[in-house]
Amino acid sequence: TNQRTMQSLRRSIISHSAAFAPVVSVNPLYAPAGAGWGMVAQRRHKSTDALADELVSACDELLAAGKRINWVFLGAPGVGKGTYASRISKLMKIPHISAGDLVRDEIKRGTELGAQMSAITSTGQLLPDAMILDILKGRVEKGIEEGERGFLLDGFPRTVAQAEELNKFTEVQQVMNLGLREDILVEKCCARRVCKECGKNFNIADIYHPGDPPIVMPPLNPPAGCEDKMEQRKDDTEEVVKARLQVYKDNSVPVEEFYRTAGMLTDFEIKSGIPETMPRILNVILDIVRSTPK
Repeated sequence: TNQRTMQSLRRSIISHSAAFAPVVSVNPLYAPAGAGWGMVAQRRHKSTDALADELVSACDELLAAGKRINWVFLGAPGVGKGTYASRISKLMKIPHISAGDLVRDEIKRGTELGAQMSAITSTGQLLPDAMILDILKGRVEKGIEEGERGFLLDGFPRTVAQAEELNKFTEVQQVMNLGLREDILVEKCCARRVCKECGKNFNIADIYHPGDPPIVMPPLNPPAGCEDKMEQRKDDTEEVVKARLQVYKDNSVPVEEFYRTAGMLTDFEIKSGIPETMPRILNVILDIVRSTPK
């Protein structure tokens, strides 16, 4: 089953070099020295299958040495944290934990806490720390009890206070900070759709912005079986999205500096769609995993 899952994932990532290379600022503690950058350039020409194999092997070696892989993906709403985190977590063989999904599940279950969360998020405001920390701590502790080898967390933390509280019950080793132009973020957020039957996320935005290089992001359309079951989140309107982005910007710089000062942060600017971006981000992650002290 694991092998079939891996093969399916790899088939979903187009195996070719990107026409538009994202701008990457690598954590200096993990930056390859000297000829190491030449190795990065060589790997750009490798197929994504080969990169996936190398990442699996590197993660297995790290885990065999007794290390956990606790990573965080940062980035504004709509940047694609969940999409990249879910795909990459499968390659790293660790669970993807989405703070947003935990919140939406709480709301969907109709609990008292969920009702409070719904009232807050519908106005575009961020939830109080205590609410998210409570459900997140429970999820992390459950994973440790069940023998999970780490996690890839997205959508949290969003403030320095949250980052400090997170450190009290788990150790974060590495942080990927994904970036994307704000006007494109708004367009992508307003085009998000979810299948009310299977729960999978899609995006109907067909983005092309001319430039050097141009920004090209084709839609992530649903399959035939989901087409007539699409629904938009209540908070994915332009007004609410812009309010949410402003709140995020007000808090994100201190969080980025918190992790940058700790030597954990790697910036990654997205300038193209998933097929072009995926091989690039795999290259960066592979370097970080391989350079992690064992």
